[in-house]
Amino acid sequence: MTNRPPSEPESSQRTALGFDEFIAIMVAFATIGAILFWSFSRRDSSWNLNGLLSPSSTPSRSVQPNQVLPFPTGKVEPNAAPKNVLPSSPPEAVVEPKTPELPNNSATSSGAVLPSAQVIPSQSPQTPVSSSTGLESSITLSALPLVTPAKQKSIIPPPIAFNDVPNNFWGRRFIDVLSSRGILQGFPDYSFRPNQPVNRAEFAVILQKAFEQEPSKTAIAFQDVPAKFWATSAIDQAISAGFLKGYPKKTFNPQQNITRVQVLVALVSGLNLKAPTSPNQILSVYKDAKDIPTYATSKIAAATANSLVVNYPNPQILAPNKVATRAEVAAMIHQALVKRGKLERISSQNIVRRRSLSPKLSPTPKQNLKGNLSTGG
Repeated sequence: MTNRPPSEPESSQRTALGFDEFIAIMVAFATIGAILFWSFSRRDSSWNLNGLLSPSSTPSRSVQPNQVLPFPTGKVEPNAAPKNVLPSSPPEAVVEPKTPELPNNSATSSGAVLPSAQVIPSQSPQTPVSSSTGLESSITLSALPLVTPAKQKSIIPPPIAFNDVPNNFWGRRFIDVLSSRGILQGFPDYSFRPNQPVNRAEFAVILQKAFEQEPSKTAIAFQDVPAKFWATSAIDQAISAGFLKGYPKKTFNPQQNITRVQVLVALVSGLNLKAPTSPNQILSVYKDAKDIPTYATSKIAAATANSLVVNYPNPQILAPNKVATRAEVAAMIHQALVKRGKLERISSQNIVRRRSLSPKLSPTPKQNLKGNLSTGG
């Protein structure tokens, strides 16, 4: 046998870690774990490094909106939220670590940090997103349409289509205006009964709805108006507002039909219209002016001067003592609301209007004074 050089001794096994080395490794892992825990817990603040910098530190350059600044590690957080700015959180400045090679500008020399929009890297399709984050993203990213204020629609409902008021009826427009505002109502069979008389209790209810009177504080206890009468409150308000008056011995006569002259006197009294200086000249337009009661002369002249009188079929026939119909009451109530400025005028040949006289064409004593008044819209 030939002598061979002795073989190299086998490498000895690794010596077991010492106590100091074990402690160093544990400290290293704990440090790495703390850094990772801190980084994941700060992902909602978009890696805001303002807290790490001293109050005197300033950014080297301004950060523009929608600009992604590179981090020193060059890594993107895996669980980052979508690229958006939540409206509920205020914008925060993303500050890049100060580098000595970049010059300071005037903004940095003053020590002010300019706020900019918070920008977060976009999310990869494979990264799961929590339900709350996805909901906020869908709300923020959904485009809200611009709403242009449209023309305000009328809140007045259409008039009631009464089956007994044809389109060519003389008082149709007056009835339509009042019925659309709930001042006048029909009967259960969808009729209006325009030629039906109106009693004093019904007229008080119409006044209550037309002029929105306040509840009466001092009511008169009429002997013929029970406390639970259906029109008691309306009668009290009409009395307190000055539209109506009672009769002697504390009576009201609620079932008595009201005449045309009484309707006009009530409206002039409730509106507190002043009597004209020459009532007889104004009343001369009516062919039946002699039928006007003496107590109502000045009131009817005031009603004529303020276009409250509506006569059908002949505008020159007042018929003061005739029982007023529902259509006639509707027309006169309409004109009173026009005088109050609540309604617009309606052109009608049945409205008696006063025509102002020209100074150069003043009538002579022999001239017909009916020229002072005209009919029509």
